[in-house]
Parts: sequence; C-alpha cells; structure tokens
Amino acid sequence: MRYFLRKIGFLLLTVWVAVTLNFVLPRLMPGNPAQAMMAKFAQQGPVSPSQEKALELMLGLPTGSLWSQYWSYLGNIVHFNFGTSYSYFPESVSNVILTALPWTLILVGIVTILQFVVGTLCGVYAAWNRGKKFDSTASVMLSFTAAFPYFWLALALIYFLAYLAKWFPISGGYSGSLHPAFQWSFIASAVYHSILPAITIFATGIGGSLLGMRNNMINTLGEDYILLAKAEGLKNRVVALRYAARNALLPIVTNFAMSLGLVVGGSLLMETVFAYPGMGYLLSTAVSNQDYPLLQALFLCITVSVLVANFIADLISGLLDPRLRRGATTS
Repeated sequence: MRYFLRKIGFLLLTVWVAVTLNFVLPRLMPGNPAQAMMAKFAQQGPVSPSQEKALELMLGLPTGSLWSQYWSYLGNIVHFNFGTSYSYFPESVSNVILTALPWTLILVGIVTILQFVVGTLCGVYAAWNRGKKFDSTASVMLSFTAAFPYFWLALALIYFLAYLAKWFPISGGYSGSLHPAFQWSFIASAVYHSILPAITIFATGIGGSLLGMRNNMINTLGEDYILLAKAEGLKNRVVALRYAARNALLPIVTNFAMSLGLVVGGSLLMETVFAYPGMGYLLSTAVSNQDYPLLQALFLCITVSVLVANFIADLISGLLDPRLRRGATTS
C-alpha cells in the first residue's frame, strides 16, 4: 500500500508542476496574442490602440495581478475552460479539442496497442526459436522498417497507393460530401481514409516492440529459474509465457505506457502529411496560426496524459514484480 500511495503523491506533485509551468511559460514570452494578430492586420493599414484593446477584450486575455490570474487559471482548468481558439474563432478550445481527440484516440490508440501486442508476441516467438528462420527473417525485416522515418513512408504510400494506383484517398479523415455522424456511410468512409495512416504507424512501430521483447527475453531465458522450470518438465508454452515472457515484459511496460500517453498528442508529422483531423494536425494548425490558448491546452493534455500513463505503468510494474513493492516498504 505504501508503494501505491507514494506513486499517487508523486503523480499529484508532477501534475501540479506541469500545470504551473504551463501557466508561467506563455507569460514569459514577449508580447501577447492580440499583438500577434494586430501585426497581421497592420499589413492592410495602421491599427489604433482602441482597436487592439477591443481585440484583447474579445479574445478574453487575462487581466489583473499574476497571482489572481493563476487562481483564475486553476479554476478554468477544473471546469475545462481553456478560452477561445484564435484559429477556429469563435469556437472554444475545449470544443475544438473534443472534436479532434476521437480521431487520434481511435486511429493512433488502436494501432499503437495492436502493434505492441503483435510485436511483443512475435518477439516472444522469435526469442524462443532464436537462430531459426522466423527469428532471422523477422529481425532483419523489422529492423529495416523500424529505421524508416514514418513521414517518408507516409509520403511513399500516398504516392504509390493513392496517387498512382488510386486505391486510397490522398488526404482527409472522411469524404467531403459526408458529415460526422454515427452512420455506416460515414464510418466506412472514416475507416477507408485511415488505412494508409494506420499502415504507416504499424509498420514503423512493430519493429521496436518485436526487437525489444526478443532481446529482453533472450536474456531472461538464461536465468536459473527458466532452467529449473524446463527440468521439472513444464510445457514449453508455460515456460515461455508464464515464466520467461512475464519477466521479460517488465522493462518494456514503461515504454509502452509512455507510447500510450503520447497517443493524446497524435502523430504530428503523419497527421500533417495525410491532413488527418486529429490532435497532431490540430497542433500543427495552432503553431502556424499562433493560437496560444489552443497550444497551451494541447501541451497540458499531452503532459498530463504522459504522466498518467507513466503512473499506470508504475502500478502495473508493482503488480507484476512484488520486489518493487517490498523495496518501497523497506525504504
């Protein structure tokens, strides 16, 4: 119990630090969003101070002392009020994020979990049959694909399969003639548009999962308790999965949890290449338009999701390896 309480306390502390830094850093930047927008308007003519003041009021820029702004900021976070998006004015930042988040969670989340499961199981099989045909072939091929920059693979898929062969759409998350709705026509269109992005994520990520699990398990197979399990006549499947794979899995649980945490941020370059309407594409749009409220909310969502994912990985590690809990109790 002490182990889990320490992890919960550390999570709360790091979330508070992340929230505070997310408040402080934008205020250390010179100028403000209204001045950035006025600089664009000034190309068409001079802008008066009254016009700039009206724009500041319209955008809802914070006023008052820094301390009062901080408490107001904390209250807004509790109520998921991140202000108004400049890129999608007059939409609120919360609505903009909630529109893009499902696209990223469904595509990037499902593919990330799938490539981890498939890659891990293949890594177990390759390690158990190390030196044989599957091990040699899979290790070489997936090492090659893992070295691919995924934006390069995305461009290659677009050129050959979408532009030349015309088998898939070049960009977008669904057909322009449809509107998002829980209907078969829209779902089919969304799945069709997600095939190439899914292939990109899966092909470039499965190699890391397979090679990581394979290398960890090969080291585990040399332990004394594995030799003892074999000597007792246990089935190979039991020895491989219950003893070797379970202990080899511990070091990569944290990496997988971090990957899941980063899912909220989307796949920036992939979504930009495919113009896929997820969080990564939203982040790119916010940067290009200097949309500070949207940027601030996106960074906060990504940071908190990574911290929560790391917290869950610590809990899973503690459940899988009782030595971690005993170490926390004795310290």
